[in-house]
This record gives sequence, structure tokens and C-alpha cells, in this order.
Amino acid sequence: GAALQRFLGPLLCLGALRLPAGSGAAARGLDVASYRERVRAMFYHAYEHYLESAFPYDELRPLTCDGQDTWGSFSLTLIDALDTLLILGNVSEFQRVVNVLQEGVDFDIDVNASVFETNIRVVGGLLSAHLLSRKAGVEVEAGWPCSGPLLRMAEEAARKLLPAFQTPTGMPYGTVNLLHGVNPGETPVTCTAGIGTFIVEFATLSHLTGDPVFEDVARKALKALWKNRSDIGLVGNHIDVITAKWVAQDAGIGAGVDSYFEYLVKGAILLQDKELMSMFLDYNKAIKNYTKFDDWYLWVQMYKGTVSMPVFQSLEAYWPGLQSLIGDVDNAMRTFLNYYTVWKQFGGLPEFYNIPQGYTVDKREGYPLRPELIESAMYLYRATRDPTLLELGRDAVESIEKISKVDCGFATIKDLRDHRLDNRMESFFLAETIKYLYLLFDPDNFIHNDGSDFDVVATAYGECVLYAGGYIFNTEAHPIDPAALHCCRKRKEEQWEVEDLMREFYSQKKTKKFTLKRAPDSGEGENAKDPEDASSEKAGEKRNSKKSSHSLLSCPSQSFNSKLAVLGQVFLDNT
Repeated sequence: GAALQRFLGPLLCLGALRLPAGSGAAARGLDVASYRERVRAMFYHAYEHYLESAFPYDELRPLTCDGQDTWGSFSLTLIDALDTLLILGNVSEFQRVVNVLQEGVDFDIDVNASVFETNIRVVGGLLSAHLLSRKAGVEVEAGWPCSGPLLRMAEEAARKLLPAFQTPTGMPYGTVNLLHGVNPGETPVTCTAGIGTFIVEFATLSHLTGDPVFEDVARKALKALWKNRSDIGLVGNHIDVITAKWVAQDAGIGAGVDSYFEYLVKGAILLQDKELMSMFLDYNKAIKNYTKFDDWYLWVQMYKGTVSMPVFQSLEAYWPGLQSLIGDVDNAMRTFLNYYTVWKQFGGLPEFYNIPQGYTVDKREGYPLRPELIESAMYLYRATRDPTLLELGRDAVESIEKISKVDCGFATIKDLRDHRLDNRMESFFLAETIKYLYLLFDPDNFIHNDGSDFDVVATAYGECVLYAGGYIFNTEAHPIDPAALHCCRKRKEEQWEVEDLMREFYSQKKTKKFTLKRAPDSGEGENAKDPEDASSEKAGEKRNSKKSSHSLLSCPSQSFNSKLAVLGQVFLDNT
């Protein structure tokens, strides 16, 4: 470590010297509104060419003006771009696309799909669009947000992924066939991010549908990774999901690991879950101790902590944004400024950058229009209002337009040194890169709501507040409204119903005895007093329950000495 510090020291100081002088003054003159409109124009240039030349394929091929299926066969770019349409204010196109997707997307297909990519792009995109539907003027059905066509599609897609989680460790396979489940010869080796990037979408799905299976498998996978961390507190890059043996033992914050850390933080915020946050904070300490050198993060051996690659990967640029979410803004800004120097050197972030040499790594010179540095700028700008962050946005707009814009959209940059292009426009360009750029330049967007404005929605389970802000972006930049997770609490609703029945029953002077039985899928102690449920019992007494779950309760006549077992609580007859 010390030797590497001496080796990197002078080079890192040189990097620091390249920081812009007086950048604040320049950015103060930056015309935010005009850049916002340029980002909007970029979106439509790409989106309209996708519709004209590539739909219903997954992605646009911008150099040949045609389309290709990449991650399945879902019209992926359309799903990924849907919530961006609303963020840009286009409600009519949002409504049209919702109808197109309902009619045209089918998950009963014989396709091998990435479990990770299908979750973040398809399940995440559909959930986000489902929750934003009312804001977009879609006529939602009576049970919304606890039901709706996009929610049913998201649930159907997620169910297709569940077979991947049926492993001895609970960690999922990386690939699943949407028709047949896991292929017999499937490799058991999955990357860490491919195991730990489900809690945001799957917990949202469980809370909205009332089916706990999604959140349960996501939590089990997260905990399996935690259990298999090294003695010095690090996780590697790839693990065997059958044996729990680490196959790639490089530890860092970038490719193969990145969104695992991101989802511990975002899952903790979304679910108000202290355990997930404490896991992240423990990892954060180990990451600082072993991988951080002068505000860069390197790759180290997960058991020994020795440096394995002194490389910065463009995917790591999400980290300053994540640091800002836990309030560590000073460290976040210092790392961000390091990454920004690389951007200015090349007009984009190469996939790999050798830190000591200050140059690209062979065969990793490309920039596929990734969002991560812009994402961090958006978060940090919300936290600091530092004009340097707007400058990165400006540089990104200028660079992408100059290098990557072609007649049919925007093309992946194959090599940042000579600006050769590749015939691909990834769906994340419209889902993430454009969205974060637009939100950086649009301080009044509804996504930035501070809680001063909101909708109150009546559901079968009481009223709930939506659109108040605090959105959690999944790792494909699909915003989830955390308040929506409290709209569909079926378990509580059953509890109020039971309490109403009990009061009614005892007020009739005990003429008959009943046993109220929970549906057989939950054991005696399963729900033993969730603190939130306990606090809601008193509130529940004041509510009029809408009795919609009779199927879960049966009331046969019983002998006098029977017990009432409800939601894991036992009531004796003499209570």
C-alpha cells in the first residue's frame, strides 16, 4: 500500500493540477435552460429514429438505421425510455406507449435472458411507469397503485426470473430461459452485482402485489453475499452460486460489484431498513481502508487487500453519487473531480483508465455513452449547487453531440482516441444518460419535489400520499416513489378486519365461538409483531375496514375452549 502511494503520489498530484481554474465563474454564465432544451432535442433525435428504424427490436443500430434484439425481445428501448418521456413532460406519448406495450410485449418466449438486465431494465422500467401512470394522465383502474396492467406485466416478468434463485445458497444464476427456466448446462458463476441488485424492484413488487416471494428471494441473495465476505470485509467479483466459492477474487467498486453496494444504500432508504445500511457502512469502511488511494479507488485481492489492478473503470463513476446519498459530500466531490479530469482528457470516460500511466487500457478505450459520471453530477448538484457540476453536464452535451451523433441517432464510441464509432445505441442512453442530464439542467422537475406538493390517493387499504418526492432511482435510472410501498399493505388490512370482527364478536355477548384461521401459507410465528404493524394496531381500531380478503379468513363454529390464532398472535378465550 505504502509503495503504491509513493508510486501513484506524483501522478495523482499531476491529475489534481489539471483541475479547471476559476471554473465556478465560467459555469455561472452557463445557460441552463438552453442546455436543457439541447438535451430534450438529443432525446427526440434518438427516440424518433428508434421508433422509425428499430421498433419492435430491443435496440437501434444507428449506423445502419435498423434494429436488433440484445437482452431478450421486449422492445427494450421503449420500456427503458418510457419514464424519461414523462420527465420531459410528454404525457401523450407516454400514454400511447403504455398501450403499445400492453398489446405487444410477451414474456412467454423461448429466449435466454440476463436475470440482472431483465430486472433492472424491464421490471424496473415497468414498475416506474406503473407508479407514474396517474401523473401522466393515464386512466388508472380502481385498485391502482395496487393493481394495473403495467404492474401485472412487471410481476409476470419478475416471475420468469424466480427459477434462477432456486439454488442451495439463494444466490441466483445469471441467465434464465423465459419459457423453460434455468438451462440444464447453465454456468453457476454469477457476478456479485448480478446477485445483489434486486431488492429495489423486488421489494417494490412485493409491497404492491402483497406477494412476499420477491422481496424474500432478493433479501436472501443479499445476505448470502454478506455471509461470504472475506475476513477483511470485502467481496470479490464472481462467485459460484452452488458452492459459494469466489471464482474472481478482485474487490473494488466497479464492474461486476457496483450496483450491489448501490442497492444496499437505496434498499435501506426505500425500506427504512437499518440492517441493509449497516451492511453498507461496514463495506464502506473496508473499501476506504483497502481500495482508496488519494480519492481514487483501485482493485485489490479480496482476502489480502493487495492491489491487483490500479485501474479506474467508467462504471465506478456512480460512487460519488452514492456517497452523497449517505451524506459524505466532501469525499464525493474530491473523487468526482478526479473522474472529471479523465472526462476532460478524452471527451468521455474510457471503459478502463490506467491511473499510474494516465491513459486508456488496451481494448478498453470505448465509451458507450454511459450515464454514471452524469448521474453523480446530478446528485452532487442537488447537494451542493457547485457550478462545476453543471460544467460536466455542458461538456457531456457538447462531447456526445460532436463525437457520437449520426443521422439515425447516437452511436457508441468504440475508441475515444480516434472517435471511431460502433453500430449500437444501448437502451440506457435514453433511460439514464439523457434523463440524468435533463434532471441536472431542470431544477424544477417534479422528480426534485421537496414534499411541498403531492397527491392523496384513496385505496382499498386507506388513503396514501404519492408524488411527494424522495424518488429512489433503480440502477437503470427508473424512479420508484417510496411512499407507494405503503399504499397496498394487505397484511395490515387483514389485521384491521380481524380486529373489527373481534370487537363485533365480543359485543354480541359471546353467543358463539369462532376460530379465525390465517391462510395456511404463513406459520404461527411468521408475522410476530413487525414494529410497524404493532404501531398500526391502534390506528387500525379507528378505521373502517374494507372487507376484501374474506378468502383468507374462515369462521367455523368451535367448542368453547378453542383458541384464536390470527397473524401469529394467540388470543385465549378469556381475554
